[in-house]
Amino acid sequence: MRVSKSNRRSGAATVEFAVLLPFLLFISVIATDWARLLHYTITIEACARNGALYAADQETAAKSPYANVTAAALAEAPYLNAVATVTPTYANDSTGAAVVTVKVEMPFGTITNFPGVPSSQTLSRSVQMRVAPLVTK
Repeated sequence: MRVSKSNRRSGAATVEFAVLLPFLLFISVIATDWARLLHYTITIEACARNGALYAADQETAAKSPYANVTAAALAEAPYLNAVATVTPTYANDSTGAAVVTVKVEMPFGTITNFPGVPSSQTLSRSVQMRVAPLVTK
């Protein structure tokens, strides 16, 4: 049996799309927030690693173009200079070896104000490395 053109639902897809569009937009904004959070987390992890590498090797640090641990850490992400804080801490580990821990913190704000999810939080990552012994000649 053939369906005549008069019995078709010509606007059904348009109405369904109009009903689902706000939900799809909301999901895409949440996905964008999640992607931003992931990007900044990976970036500050790399900054902490670069700062720890700089602080762990005094010989290389002396030849480096960076003035201090903060400059070396934030060289990984120059767009974080105004908002990220870098804190190096020198200590000894359980075996007595000298270690440096570099902690990078950055405030992060979400685009959406979803209930139950904080709209702002502080992201922090830290990397610990053994300090390389000085080579004497």
